[in-house]
Amino acid sequence: MEVITLHHPFDAATIADEPVVLAMGFFDGVHAGHRAVINRAKAEATARGVKLAVLTYDQHASVVFTAHQHPLTYLTTLPRKLTLLAEMGVDVAYVVNFTSALAKLAPADFVEQYMIGLRATAVVAGFDHTYGASDAQADMSHLPGYAAGRFDVIEVSRVDVDGEESASTRARQLVDAGQVDALNELLTQPYQTSGVVVHGEARGREMGYPTANIETTPGERLPGVGVYVVELEIAGKWYGGMASIGYNVTFGENRPKTVEINLFDFAKEIYGERVNVRWHHYIRGEEKFTGMDALIAKLQEDESVSRRFLAEV
Repeated sequence: MEVITLHHPFDAATIADEPVVLAMGFFDGVHAGHRAVINRAKAEATARGVKLAVLTYDQHASVVFTAHQHPLTYLTTLPRKLTLLAEMGVDVAYVVNFTSALAKLAPADFVEQYMIGLRATAVVAGFDHTYGASDAQADMSHLPGYAAGRFDVIEVSRVDVDGEESASTRARQLVDAGQVDALNELLTQPYQTSGVVVHGEARGREMGYPTANIETTPGERLPGVGVYVVELEIAGKWYGGMASIGYNVTFGENRPKTVEINLFDFAKEIYGERVNVRWHHYIRGEEKFTGMDALIAKLQEDESVSRRFLAEV
């Protein structure tokens, strides 16, 4: 997949003079609703014998419009999003820098520069997609008027998963609540984060449950506090295990949040390795134990649950 970064204003003469079907959206999470848009665009591109292109953005629009108290986090960072788009068969990904200048662009001008300018013969987007400056006429119902017969407009209807709208807002709520089982249904695949293995306090090793402590990649959205069934990818190979996100409350108050993963049947040292984590299943919340024996007994239960779950994956 070819990745082309665009900064407003860009020179349309730098865009290849070949027709494309253009799917548009921020696509955070690349969930079932997003996949419906991209797959519809892919089918249209195949039927027309042209390339499938996607227009997305380097950051969420709220970064420009809103003052955030904490750094914004995403279901999929840009590199992860691009990986998923490539896996879906996208030929060209246009990554537009979302800036104040872009946010002020009138809808009609946005259409001229980012749809006509990208050689779209058809534009495919979700029913709630907007473009250009915040405007009552920047929605999908007005797009055919701006197109004026120069490209076709294909609007993809809302997609529901288990009676709930497949939307990034819903997905973020599920992540924050630790409801990764429902989240994975919405995403159509296991939720994934990444990071680097760093040194921890080595308490797990003392209990017979050594852990890989993960420093999560900035910008990624971690599931809520709890214990999970996971897989960890190291150097291209996946290993099963269980993860704890929490504050290690058994060992004191006001402790930092950590991500610790115990891998089953694994004995290598992996400090400094870049890893990916698949979050498969929520087991329980964080608990405070009265002693080490009670904690170890609970870890044994967690391991049993995790191994049974992974045997079915």
